[in-house]
Amino acid sequence: MVSQKVIVYQLFPRLFGNTTAQMKVDGSRSENGSGKFNDINNTCLRELKKMGITHVWFTGVIEHAVVEGYPDNNIPDGNPLVIKGKAGSPYAIKDYYDVNPDLAEDVSRRMDEFENLIDRTHKSGLKVLIDFVPNHLAREYHSDAKPEELLDFGVDDDASQLFEANNNFYYLPGKSLQLSDAIKARFPGVKYEEEVAKATGNDKYTAAPDINDWYETVKLNYGIDYTRGLKKHFEPIPDTWLKMKYVLHYWASLGVDGFRCDMVEMVPVEFWNWVIPQIKQSFPWLIFVAEVYNPKLYSAYIRQGKFDYLYDKVGLYDTLIDVIKGDRSAKDISECWQQLDGLDSNMLRFMENHDEQRLASRFVAGDAKRAIPAMAVSAFMHQGPLMIYNGQEVGETGEGPCGFSGDDGRTTIFDYWNMPEHQKWMNGGLFDGALLSANQRLVRQAYIDINMMCTQAAFSDGLFYDVMWQNSQNEDFNSDKLYAFLRYSKKQKVLIVVNFDTVDHRVSVQLPSHAFETLDIPRPIKIDFKGLNVKVNAAAGSEELINEGLPVEVKALGYVVLEMEY
Repeated sequence: MVSQKVIVYQLFPRLFGNTTAQMKVDGSRSENGSGKFNDINNTCLRELKKMGITHVWFTGVIEHAVVEGYPDNNIPDGNPLVIKGKAGSPYAIKDYYDVNPDLAEDVSRRMDEFENLIDRTHKSGLKVLIDFVPNHLAREYHSDAKPEELLDFGVDDDASQLFEANNNFYYLPGKSLQLSDAIKARFPGVKYEEEVAKATGNDKYTAAPDINDWYETVKLNYGIDYTRGLKKHFEPIPDTWLKMKYVLHYWASLGVDGFRCDMVEMVPVEFWNWVIPQIKQSFPWLIFVAEVYNPKLYSAYIRQGKFDYLYDKVGLYDTLIDVIKGDRSAKDISECWQQLDGLDSNMLRFMENHDEQRLASRFVAGDAKRAIPAMAVSAFMHQGPLMIYNGQEVGETGEGPCGFSGDDGRTTIFDYWNMPEHQKWMNGGLFDGALLSANQRLVRQAYIDINMMCTQAAFSDGLFYDVMWQNSQNEDFNSDKLYAFLRYSKKQKVLIVVNFDTVDHRVSVQLPSHAFETLDIPRPIKIDFKGLNVKVNAAAGSEELINEGLPVEVKALGYVVLEMEY
């Protein structure tokens, strides 16, 4: 039975549904607007399904700190000194048991609106992922939605100790929080007091975090004593572990299908080994995706931590970005799979997410078409999931300063903002793409074609075989701009050639004799090649393929997928 490849669409509701056209730098919610849960209507979800998406990662759902509260709903204003941007960071959680009120039409029914979105998404044949942020929370954290029997974070802490095994936070006794002048200068006259300073989320055990730190967050204590050589105190189970297990169980019980877990390598792998099997015992269908950047920890977080998938950022993403920019050779892509120690199917591939620069920005490709070959490689190389960030498929550029976020090619996550290119596809809620340019339609269709190709048996279920080691010695094959490989299953075998160049290439692609053994293709034999994405029909004998190669034409910034029949 062929398994379906997971294709995730990262959807940021605050940005996604916003129809406001004219943005004011550092604008308020009323000035710049905010997308809502209800903007993600049935038509939208059906279009995502037709695009080949299987899972939607709703980003920024759990309530986080914002500057402007909702006093009529007992949600006070936040202190801007400890909030990044007026809209706040979706990773500075204010209440683990509530949703962001900015995303609700009726704030008093915000949880109902989110549950209705879960229901709509499921009825559209899609699954739901949300963020789980375990390492840190907002400085002004306070849950008014938690179950009554649970104590809030920090309530029973002993603040006289830097470390105590059952404390939820790390404290700096005798020191109050001292925000930097650069932070305070943004809001003259505003004060924030933290009598006993807490350690900051990015592992800064100082009372004076810098503006470049995660100063708006507090580090959570999972039982590791950073004052005594990282000594571990995991028995009895630390209180933070127990609290986080309740958080995961709560959201799973509402019907979410999985979690994208933030900065997991800042949380001990022993916690994940303890919590994921327990949560899956009650909800076996859940998937857990880890944001992890240290390749030396990949094996531990899969094999010991029990995650299903890990970000393939430091390997494939970074390499492909450099290939797009012309800073690296396409043949360097082979190093990515060689370093994964058999974890290929556990790696989630992407070319954009909320942390990274937009492909169409002047900082990367400058044109969305130039990134299509990289997206094809991300999708076709292995069995692991693929992810697309909202607006990527229509060439969002992340252009211009927004407020807290500067002009860096990223779509801000801290400010009330929009995605102008995405708005052309959204078209006021019709989601028909009527306002897209002809070029944008071509790019979006290219993404759909890539996603649909992933339903082929060779891609959804098949294994990978790299033929670059043979062809990089071939004078007829430009290994700086071309990348070639095989995918094969019992049902299907295909040859893929991807062209990163802005000109067409006509090359001869050789298949190593070892490939015939690996793919269990007898020799000598004649093989027919049928194009799955191009109109190509060709044939060659096995010995000809080994010695001379198959003539293949690959269009500029394109790829060919050739099915092998014999």
